[in-house]
Amino acid sequence: MPTQRDNPYANFNFVVEIDGVEVGAFSEVDLPEATIEAIEYRDGSDLSSGVRKLPGRVSYANVVLKRGLSGRTDLWEWFKATRDGTLQRRNVAIVLLDEARKPVQRWLLRDAWPARFSFSRLDGRGNEVVIETLELAYEGFETE
Repeated sequence: MPTQRDNPYANFNFVVEIDGVEVGAFSEVDLPEATIEAIEYRDGSDLSSGVRKLPGRVSYANVVLKRGLSGRTDLWEWFKATRDGTLQRRNVAIVLLDEARKPVQRWLLRDAWPARFSFSRLDGRGNEVVIETLELAYEGFETE
């Protein structure tokens, strides 16, 4: 799906899908991040006092989704089900779009579930949009 081109893609054209269904407009999404733990190892017979580094466990940082509060309760219901003991793992896709709104890159989160849900603060002197934030834990990701 990714196409090489001279100008990089803008970061403001994207959609989020949960189990293949677009779930509304988000104002901000943190893309997935993976880290491979480095295991330091030294064999007793090594002549050098240095250590070798071997790849260890992989861990994934939670993905954060933010959108304006609009009365939709789908994300809250998913969080609430998890909170109440009914874990519903879902596959989530974050899809980057080009200028013609055609998909150019897709990040696929495997077995995601809501780990945190929050709202922005209310301010009687403000004029900003109320934001709901959903943080997702997941088992792994791929990109295509």
